[in-house]
Amino acid sequence: MTDVIILHGAWHQPAHYDELAGLLESRGLSVAVPDLYELSLDDSTGLVDDIVAASARPPLVIGHSFGGVTAGTVRGAAGLIFLTSWLVDVGESPAQLLAQAEKETGVPAEGLIAVPDDQGRLRLDPADARKNLYGDVDEPAAARAIELLRPEPPSIFGATPSRVSWRDTPSIYIAGRDDRTIAAPLISRFAARCSTSETWPTSHSPYLSHPAAVADLVQRWPRTLTG
Repeated sequence: MTDVIILHGAWHQPAHYDELAGLLESRGLSVAVPDLYELSLDDSTGLVDDIVAASARPPLVIGHSFGGVTAGTVRGAAGLIFLTSWLVDVGESPAQLLAQAEKETGVPAEGLIAVPDDQGRLRLDPADARKNLYGDVDEPAAARAIELLRPEPPSIFGATPSRVSWRDTPSIYIAGRDDRTIAAPLISRFAARCSTSETWPTSHSPYLSHPAAVADLVQRWPRTLTG
């Protein structure tokens, strides 16, 4: 039985979401945070679909950052929360959308500083991650989050779904007012694809800076959609 599934972002891992998961569990909810690291989008979707299928009732799926790419493909969820995340359509990829945003605005899309390591994987610059991923997170939590970051292959930007479920599933997009990792035109596009949206006074990681607000959102989910 799983009430809430949390899908981590690129460079992140399940341990980043320990505080949020613990808070939800303290409120009587069962939580799953699967590790999607090095899985293809199809494999990530299959893993989460299996968790949904094994639940007695449809769970809520939260996709943070790149976790939103997988969240948007999951079938059978009660609802989808896109938490400062990507929300792509069939045939789209993050790389393609970044290029479109740069063409439309005439300026390079906002993002993170990533440096290739000796295996060709991209590692985030710690100082840049502190500023842009965890700008409103307290120092101890931000330091731990930076330590937990993992390198990612450049191929993550080419992830392209062959199916999406967000068109037929109740959804909410949570935008961070001070998010500097996703270009503003893309945030507007993603929010418009959801049933409803909210803008919070946060940077890119409200699950760390405002975990109680995220937990409250989970608990008020039915009223969020019905008004």
